[in-house]
Amino acid sequence: MTNDKMVSSQVIGIDVGGTAIKLGRFTADGTCLQSLTMAAPQPTTPEAVLAVLVDAIAQIDPNNETFAIGVGTPGPSDAAGRIAKIAINLPGWIDVPLADWLEAKTGKPTAIANDANCALLGEAWLGAGRQFQNLILLTLGTGVGGAIILNGKLFIGHQGAAGELGLISLNPNGPICNSGNQGSLEQYASATAIRRRTLKEPIELGILAQQGEAAALTFWREYGIDLGIGLTSLIYVLTPQAIVIGGGISGSFEFFLPAVKAEIEKRVQPLSRDGLQILPAELGNFAGIVGAARLALQHYSRF
Repeated sequence: MTNDKMVSSQVIGIDVGGTAIKLGRFTADGTCLQSLTMAAPQPTTPEAVLAVLVDAIAQIDPNNETFAIGVGTPGPSDAAGRIAKIAINLPGWIDVPLADWLEAKTGKPTAIANDANCALLGEAWLGAGRQFQNLILLTLGTGVGGAIILNGKLFIGHQGAAGELGLISLNPNGPICNSGNQGSLEQYASATAIRRRTLKEPIELGILAQQGEAAALTFWREYGIDLGIGLTSLIYVLTPQAIVIGGGISGSFEFFLPAVKAEIEKRVQPLSRDGLQILPAELGNFAGIVGAARLALQHYSRF
């Protein structure tokens, strides 16, 4: 019986990205027994990704010890966690029935979710969000992703597409966004926006700030003001206990945090921000597979 219990408690968490596909095999308490990173096929079509996933699942679970699979994909899924609705940076990803495909190939029940939702599930389970019931995540990378947990549960909205926090309006006359919006938070807080504004990479600006370079420090202060203004809208609507900041740009968290906090304190009434904590994500690139494993456990836990 003990062995059956151990076997039945293992799940696979998968994070599908445009350059890499990451997998982990986890126990129900969050212990990662094995992890694997594969190069994403190019072009990253749904059929090519499926083939890589099937091969990788066989590698990471050679003895068929897992009972379910969770997958994070770069775009919204349907509310049932079955269909990858769209991934604007991956070719051919429109209404892809990825859960059905993987179940047919592996025989394991599968749930899918937006990759930012998975990252927040991971941070809420084993990372920076452990002690909070109401929190949001912003992932500051090529774009700006977001996710929301309310009363301990992931909030995805009636169609599964809620939590696109990077697409809220920051400047009605700002740069055009791929979403169709204009002047979205993403157009000010993403790595793409930083490159457009400074002609430098975020990591380069972080190194310059570490060295005390005045222009870089000024840039991060201005960046923090923009981010703080965007967060102001989210705080008034959601009044989270914590905001977790992840993604590659969060490596410069210390340089933009003071300006973010100052902007929020200036713009948000004390009652709406009472006790609010702004925290760097803790799990890094691991968050996606941790959260995907948590997704599988939440959907299909047997105990």
